[in-house]
Amino acid sequence: MPKRRANGEGNIRKRKNGRWEGRYTVGHDPETGKAIIKNVLGKTQAEVKEKLKKAIEENVGIDYGRAKTYTVGTWLEVWMENYAKVKLRPSTFKTSQGFLKNHIKPQIGSIPLAGLTSLDLQRFYKHLLDGGRVDRIEAKKKPKGLAPKTVRNIHQMICSAYNLAMEQKLVNKNPTQGCALPKVEHREMQTLTADQLSSFFQEARDSGVYELYYLDLATGLRRGELLGLKWTDVDLDRGVLKIQRAISRQNGKVVEAPLKTKNAYRTLPLSADAISVLMQQRRKTGNSEWVFPSPTGGPMSPDSVLHILNADILDMLASTLMDDFASTSFAIVIHGITPLFFLMALFYRRRCPI
Repeated sequence: MPKRRANGEGNIRKRKNGRWEGRYTVGHDPETGKAIIKNVLGKTQAEVKEKLKKAIEENVGIDYGRAKTYTVGTWLEVWMENYAKVKLRPSTFKTSQGFLKNHIKPQIGSIPLAGLTSLDLQRFYKHLLDGGRVDRIEAKKKPKGLAPKTVRNIHQMICSAYNLAMEQKLVNKNPTQGCALPKVEHREMQTLTADQLSSFFQEARDSGVYELYYLDLATGLRRGELLGLKWTDVDLDRGVLKIQRAISRQNGKVVEAPLKTKNAYRTLPLSADAISVLMQQRRKTGNSEWVFPSPTGGPMSPDSVLHILNADILDMLASTLMDDFASTSFAIVIHGITPLFFLMALFYRRRCPI
């Protein structure tokens, strides 16, 4: 019976073409029991000897036999279910599932886990930027390629999954290292004119959501945070507002969700005008526990906030105010809102120290 070569053993030979080759064993196939062989090449015996020594050292402890049972796609599924699901917020986890299903698995999912290279990833990212957007009705007016930030998020997913693979001794390096990532362009500051703001607030009044949008501008809250406000979070006597939760849509249901970060749990001061607006809203909501309830009395869906408004006003203002406020500064002069309170909200959203 032939001797079973142990992991880490190697030998050097000269090939017919004159080059030198060093071969070493990294494991055994779990199905056939055959040795899994890797090699290094060089012009001289001394060069190959050095390369072989380094390769053997780098692969000590790596379980290539077990790694062979995984592809990029199947390993990402393991990472998603056992690690990402525990660490990520439900909405972020759902987005990551979409990245895996729509982009990663179709393009690189069949590559063996240990066979993925940085060049494979670089080609993959270029494909995503050039034309990776999934063909959907709602995406027809958008560019064919994915946004740089989305590509970077997908890169981070793969990086995290391969870090886990390294910890599990399935691979000896992370192919995401050294990849050139697209730069995220920062949008230019957008400014609302006095006429635009006047038109917006008039439409908000006509649509019955003036108080909601006024408070958003006065505090700088995210849409989910604004809709997550309960009257128990509001102290009109002291003039403060506590941010304790957010409202999001998950699996088709409107649910309460934790805030994104520890610092997101905060208490904000209210101006006299904001207090007056909230008092008006309190009279409108009756016995509902929510500051901005839906017609049924429960929390309002984040999607429905924008749908309430006139389409022309919506295109011009609403999506900017509610969705992009976190990443875009506004130079707005708002009559009735104390500048200090507006600036405090603006600085918080821009993550700038006050």
